[in-house]
Amino acid sequence: MAFIADRLMRIKPSPTIAMANKALALKAEGKDVIGLAAGEPDFDTPQNIKDAAKRAIDRGDTKYTQVDGTPELKKAICAKFKRENELDYQPNQVSVGTGGKQVLYNALTVTVNPGDEVIIPAPYWVSYPDIVQLCEGTPVPVICPENHGFKLRPENLEAAISPKTKWLILNSPSNPTGAAYTAAELRPIADVLLKHPHVWVLTDDMYEHLTYDNFKFATIAQVEPKLYPRTLTLNGMSKAYCMTGWRLGYAAGAVELIKAMGALQSQSTTNPSSISQAAGVEALNGSQDFIPKNNAVFKTRRDLVVKMLNEAKGVHCPTPEGAFYVYPSCAGAIGKKTPAGQVIESDTAFCEYLLESVGVAVVPGTAFGLAPHFRISYAASDKTLTEACSRIQKACAALQ
Repeated sequence: MAFIADRLMRIKPSPTIAMANKALALKAEGKDVIGLAAGEPDFDTPQNIKDAAKRAIDRGDTKYTQVDGTPELKKAICAKFKRENELDYQPNQVSVGTGGKQVLYNALTVTVNPGDEVIIPAPYWVSYPDIVQLCEGTPVPVICPENHGFKLRPENLEAAISPKTKWLILNSPSNPTGAAYTAAELRPIADVLLKHPHVWVLTDDMYEHLTYDNFKFATIAQVEPKLYPRTLTLNGMSKAYCMTGWRLGYAAGAVELIKAMGALQSQSTTNPSSISQAAGVEALNGSQDFIPKNNAVFKTRRDLVVKMLNEAKGVHCPTPEGAFYVYPSCAGAIGKKTPAGQVIESDTAFCEYLLESVGVAVVPGTAFGLAPHFRISYAASDKTLTEACSRIQKACAALQ
């Protein structure tokens, strides 16, 4: 359609949302579908956070706020970074947006010029390359295979850096793999970045609190303080605080960058919801006791899914360090025939086969930049996950 701007041709709809919507549509038709495509905790928002939102409504905190966050929330964010990450930020170094995605979009929009390159370790969250392309930048995927733990190696980072490189995006724990970097693993990456002062780092720590087996989280500005001036440390309320629908994300970085992000936001959404911000203050300042309790449940689910998927013919599933995803390989199913006689030629075809034959919705690894894999979100009940994995085992056993 000639009326639509050319820039929109650079992006595609989110594959994870597309698969989740397809599952919902089939459910609406009366089909028995288990949807494991969406990245959303199934726990309710903690009561103290909901109560804080109700109090905000009752006292009339329903007006516009400062464009990029209330003073109270920015103060709580600064305290969080100091308390949990040993990072010192001032309120004028903090930007609050309508979800982490908006904060990411703002940061790239105000910094990326046509032709600028953004290094993105693959597998990656589906939105990274599309937002870069929308900004007329060039995504530079760096493949991080399973035998590297799905993690960026310093030599591969070095090889990807060019004079046009503007950003490196680091996501730990990762969506889609759940892989997470230790401080020791971030150290050599930091050493490479120190040699290239024109490269900035956007570290997406959205799953920071969702780690297992005594994993100790670290973020790169904490590991190498010399990178602090050119690091944007991004986080949000969605995952650990079970606040996906509240739409609240934040980041901290250089004053000039934060100011530019605020200027852009002032001409787009303006402030995030005043009620969500009041809830965010309570989330950060209030009791954190629910996080380890939720994590214990997630760990049990992770172990259940990993075990059952590794019992599925043609599937291999590594054990992730964090988040609530597994990223199994379906290489053993490629080239086989379904009972209907169709050849499984790709991970996309494998995922379509699972949806059509046994009613399990998962997302193909092609969407995340590394095939042949698929992503499962284990943010569902043990009963649901057991049934879904049993169906996957059945579907795999039927392949010839």
